[in-house]
Amino acid sequence: MSASSKLPPFDPADPLGIDDLLEPEDLAVRDTVRSWAADRVLPHIAEWYESGELPAVRELARELGSIGALGMSLTGYGCAGATAVQYGLACLELEAADSGIRSLVSVQGSLAMYAIWKFGSEEQKQRWLPGMAAGETIGCFGLTEPDHGSDPAGMRTYAKRDGSDWVLNGRKMWITNGSVAGVAVVWAQTDDGIRGFAVPTDAPGFSAPEIRHKWSLRASVTSELVMDEVRLPQDAVLPGVTGLKGPLSCLSHARYGIVWGAMGAARSSFEAALDYARTREQFGKPIGGFQLTQAKLADMALELHKGILLAHHLGRRMDAGTLRPEQVSFGKLNNVREAIEICRTARTILGANGISLEYPVMRHATNLESVLTYEGTVEMHQLVLGKALTGLDAFR
Repeated sequence: MSASSKLPPFDPADPLGIDDLLEPEDLAVRDTVRSWAADRVLPHIAEWYESGELPAVRELARELGSIGALGMSLTGYGCAGATAVQYGLACLELEAADSGIRSLVSVQGSLAMYAIWKFGSEEQKQRWLPGMAAGETIGCFGLTEPDHGSDPAGMRTYAKRDGSDWVLNGRKMWITNGSVAGVAVVWAQTDDGIRGFAVPTDAPGFSAPEIRHKWSLRASVTSELVMDEVRLPQDAVLPGVTGLKGPLSCLSHARYGIVWGAMGAARSSFEAALDYARTREQFGKPIGGFQLTQAKLADMALELHKGILLAHHLGRRMDAGTLRPEQVSFGKLNNVREAIEICRTARTILGANGISLEYPVMRHATNLESVLTYEGTVEMHQLVLGKALTGLDAFR
């Protein structure tokens, strides 16, 4: 660099210049989703969270479909065919608004739609995916059971053949979108191994009671799925996979979105703390002028932008077809854990105001407690990495 060259100014919102890694199309996707969230979610999210409801879920789904955010990394059937990095940027912006909104999109696109797109028949794809991409049909993903979360191989939901039909019985728990879904992708034991089924939610014997009394993900529809002698035709089974590799590959796709999304919640909390530190005065000056507060802000910025860099790196690997599941575990474990710590530190800067819904910090912190658990607990991702590092399986 010549002596006359001028360095770009330091940007507190992008201290590492990560935006320089993004293409114009990436920035356009990010800005579109950010603008939508600012207009349609942020003015209402505190009220939705406090009431424990997402009252406009179907309307929001259609709007998300109209901007191409549903199944956006899939191709065909009305899907946007976006890159993995673009999908990640969308997840970050959605979770900066609220984890519940990002969960709506993740379950729709990375779990329910992805399962049908990857393992479904052409007839199933034509039947379900266009409406799901448009947000006209909401999907859910039934894997977790009341007694089987981290060990899905032990699931008790069972599908048995009856002539040319299947009869499905069982229960699934903690299912995002369940009570508003038009189709449920349900995984069940069969005589031939674990299979996936595209279940119309108006099928006799299917019900999805909503789970209430949550202190996390309150602005999100969470349900139990109950299958009581649900009779399905042969063409309801997803023909492209048998065994746990089916649902686990869907989970890996969803976990990738969480790697980005958690940094959205962290960014929102960091920005709230930074703005507060610049304006809140104690002892005659803004608290951002005190060394301890600056140390907190510096450490928060460090972990936030390291996490975004990690997400970006994993996105490029996914786009190149070289992303391994263990690398997704690396990202999910690190970024969610650091995001929670950023939210907790932000809360200390805001003091008592940090627990108020006038600020986003406590809402993000409590939401992230759920994100820390779903799509693989901390312990499960530690064991995935431990096995990859040592070659020894410690799951049992």
